[in-house]
Amino acid sequence: METVTAKPTQEAHYSFFKGVERNFDKAAKFTRFESGILEQIKACNSVYSMKFPVRIGDKIEVIEAFRVQHSHHKLPCKGGIRYSMDVNQDEVMALASLMTYKCAIVNVPFGGAKGGIKINPKKYTAFELEKITRRYASELVKKNFIGPGMDVPAPDYGTGAREMSWIVDTYASLKPGEVDALACVTGKPVSQGGVRGRTEATGLGVYYGIRELCNVAEDMKKVGLSTGIEGKKVIVQGLGNVGYHAAKFFFDNGAIIVGLAEYEGGIYDEKGLDIYKVVEHRKATGSIHNYPGATNIKNSAETMEQPCDILIPAALENVINGSNASRIQAKIIGEAANGPLTPDADDILNKKGVIVVPDMYLNAGGVTVSYFEWLKNLSHVRFGRMDKRFRENQYGNILHALENLTGKKASDIERNQLSHGPDEVDLVYSGLEDTMIGSYHEIREAWLSLNGAADMRTAAFTVAINKVGVSYEELGIFP
Repeated sequence: METVTAKPTQEAHYSFFKGVERNFDKAAKFTRFESGILEQIKACNSVYSMKFPVRIGDKIEVIEAFRVQHSHHKLPCKGGIRYSMDVNQDEVMALASLMTYKCAIVNVPFGGAKGGIKINPKKYTAFELEKITRRYASELVKKNFIGPGMDVPAPDYGTGAREMSWIVDTYASLKPGEVDALACVTGKPVSQGGVRGRTEATGLGVYYGIRELCNVAEDMKKVGLSTGIEGKKVIVQGLGNVGYHAAKFFFDNGAIIVGLAEYEGGIYDEKGLDIYKVVEHRKATGSIHNYPGATNIKNSAETMEQPCDILIPAALENVINGSNASRIQAKIIGEAANGPLTPDADDILNKKGVIVVPDMYLNAGGVTVSYFEWLKNLSHVRFGRMDKRFRENQYGNILHALENLTGKKASDIERNQLSHGPDEVDLVYSGLEDTMIGSYHEIREAWLSLNGAADMRTAAFTVAINKVGVSYEELGIFP
């Protein structure tokens, strides 16, 4: 089996937040707002940098953490919490600002926020992680940086439902009697107020967004591809929650997964990879390498440079930059991760005619379904509880009437399909699909209105700036 190697490439001293501001400034010139409002939209409103002690084993360890609230034009603020040694204030500020624009694009009424704890979660036991998480939550409560109407965190890189359950329990214990305490975070286990469909939401949103792009004949003509997802060759970088589910939905709907990359390296097979079998292989061997029939790629980054129609970077930021962008062969890049392309990479790829579907739209499935969870927690009613049986009875009566009129009986399978009332997950999927389709066409309309003067990312920023700017004007806060 052939092994391909390459030297890793990286841009030095790159500021993620400055990159976001650079993209903002490119779009701002296409809006009607005066410079003062634009500066207010761009600025981070509140930055909380903290250090707190936690006993780990027989030693006291000082933990560094952050929470940034980028915009208060709508409350609560919304954004995940990541656990990583790469966490720093610049990154958290950038991610918080992207959350503001992301929420605006998909019409979710939140301001942007983000949090992070500078730790390697793999080095701690579950008990130690719980102590760190609960202490972080208590620090947020002290400064009013968490609450159903103020700031609602969620999972991100290195965190999940478990950490959210610790946070909501800590918040509830410090705010006794608060009836909406469950709404202080999203991404919780379903048993603690979470919503069904949240786990796969971001990956599913990535699929819906790319599918909508591929269904527009005019857009496909620009890159020389036929319409539809079926038969498209896809490479996915990152097999975490987002990357796995994106790959799964592409695979299930007829796309050909030709490449997969993880931290240990990548694999490539132009005939296609079975995502389910690759995951089984990795569980059995500890690596995606040596998957039967696939070519091993030693350096993970080079996997993205292999031939494909669609590239989905679904891991960390800055993986496609000025050093490697010219070697990308994909015709469509869907940013499933936050900030996987630097502005220099954008410039190179735009000149090549590549369609880059921006992160602030494409990975908004997570915050969209988080919004549904927040609404569920505030209403204290599971989606579908009020009308599922009513609809099933109604559909059943219609089906019975049709059978009587036609003299034909529906099969058991047809009966189940036609009389099925929506479960919570059905409604979540439907709401997410509607959001991603509607938002894509909002961005596309703005993109077309710029008459080739900008790319899709700039169009998305323009849409976001316009919505946030109008909110600030309507607030009337400028004396």
